[in-house]
Amino acid sequence: MPTIELNREDLESLLGTSLPKDIEELNGILAYVKGEAKSIDQEEIRIELKDSNRADLWSAEGLARALRGFLGLEKGLREYIAAGSSGVEVYVDSQLRNVRPYIGCAVVKNVKLTDAAIRQIMRFQDKMDQTYGRNRRRTSIGLYEFDLVKPPLRFTLAEPDEVSFIPLEFDEELTLREILKKHPKGIEYGHIIRQFPKWPIFIDSADKVLSFPPIINSNDLGRITERTKNVLIEVTGTSYQTVMDTLTNVTVSLADRGGTIYSAEIHYPYPEMNDDVTPKLDIEIMVLEVSFIQRFIGLKLSISEIVSLLEKARYGVAESSNRRITVQIPCYRVDVLHPIDIVEDIAIAYDYNRIPDEWPQLATIGKLSDETMFRDYLREIMVGLGFQEVLTYIMSNPETLFTKMNLKPSKVVELANPKIASMTCLRNWLLPSLMELLSHNVHVAYPQRVFEVGYCVVHDETRENKTRDIEKLACVNIHSNANFTEVKAQLDALLSNLGIKYYLEETEHGSFIDGRVGKVIAEDNDLGIVGEIHPQVLQNWGLENPASAFEISVDTLRKIKLKC
Repeated sequence: MPTIELNREDLESLLGTSLPKDIEELNGILAYVKGEAKSIDQEEIRIELKDSNRADLWSAEGLARALRGFLGLEKGLREYIAAGSSGVEVYVDSQLRNVRPYIGCAVVKNVKLTDAAIRQIMRFQDKMDQTYGRNRRRTSIGLYEFDLVKPPLRFTLAEPDEVSFIPLEFDEELTLREILKKHPKGIEYGHIIRQFPKWPIFIDSADKVLSFPPIINSNDLGRITERTKNVLIEVTGTSYQTVMDTLTNVTVSLADRGGTIYSAEIHYPYPEMNDDVTPKLDIEIMVLEVSFIQRFIGLKLSISEIVSLLEKARYGVAESSNRRITVQIPCYRVDVLHPIDIVEDIAIAYDYNRIPDEWPQLATIGKLSDETMFRDYLREIMVGLGFQEVLTYIMSNPETLFTKMNLKPSKVVELANPKIASMTCLRNWLLPSLMELLSHNVHVAYPQRVFEVGYCVVHDETRENKTRDIEKLACVNIHSNANFTEVKAQLDALLSNLGIKYYLEETEHGSFIDGRVGKVIAEDNDLGIVGEIHPQVLQNWGLENPASAFEISVDTLRKIKLKC
């Protein structure tokens, strides 16, 4: 959950009233924003917010904006409008398309900044970068002294060793490559852009560097002080919508400190995108049925009560009737996606503690599903046959699934961006996982008998996500006398306990010895395979003892059992 640190005096100044000194009283107020004070003193308040979706509450300005409504200090929609164009135009380089393609800008003039306000803004910026911006991968924020910037601006790419500037908090000029090696932010975030041959740079018409997104601002143009009156906001990223949402929240926060918003024009070179005007401050409209509100809250609230609660939660009401209410959603409420989100805010404004308790009228009794009980029964039989249950990873790799199992590679579900070389795809059968486990346990006394009931994933073009989970049971015997007769007797015992008759059909399989392998057939269904493991497979896994195994479909077993 997001935790924010706020300066008490600054928050109270934005709020327009004093906050309780007692932590319990303060928590009573913070409950309206799903917050809880973790520590409180004369200067700082540390608050944990239970709602991780409301980025607007992560700033002192946004928190004060919401609380003013719940405390009755202000009500209804707070509308933000750009007073006009700032004259800032940003030209985006087409080469950024596959690096960091999107940018949004705004100018807020006549901002009233104090040392405490600047610290709060920096905290909000950092919180947005870390969470909403996914550690600056998706978005990062830059703030600049607008009076020092000379438009038009360029968001482009540069050779790492050809551009240099003095980064924030430094007094020496460094190239982009040196920043990644020497500056703390370069060391921390350099991995985001290091793999590209050229790196993003934000510069003005005088070729002065504003910033090196998403790493660091320049020390001259990118430093905000108490003397700063006019602020240029820039947000770059890989997700257009996230860039716009982030820019909106930062812009309205500065506007809450007395600033006036001015727009900027972004010129994109991409064929699918037109020139853009930012920030996006449009009010969204959502129509709610009164019956929908009453049903989910469980109260017969009147129209006037609902309207009052909506205004308390800082929504606007464009129209209302006995059946429907047209709600205006503030531009900064990017978390509102469905009418139920607004209903929740109405309930919070009403106060959950005032809603009468009501016991559910439908009694429900929990129990294990039939699938789980069948799975547990299989486990019980296998343990009774002398096997030890193991659990292995569903993620694997082609070498484990095919090469070491003496098979030709086939189609598997692969990961787009695997982080570990040994986990690049999802397994399509269980036996390789058991063989890998045995290869790590050669120091354990023999005989070893292990089994697993687990999921595998296969391609299925009929499914929405083109994949299908299948459940399988596999087991392996490994010791000096492991053979086909032993494993077949174990398969006999398992299926006999299930009351399922089967027969073996001659087959060939690269993982098993020819003539000592068979396909398991029951009720005209292909259950799986049983046999002695091929010596080449044993050698590939570094195993010196013979092994026998079977692998069968739990899904097919369950279907056959239901028919019996």
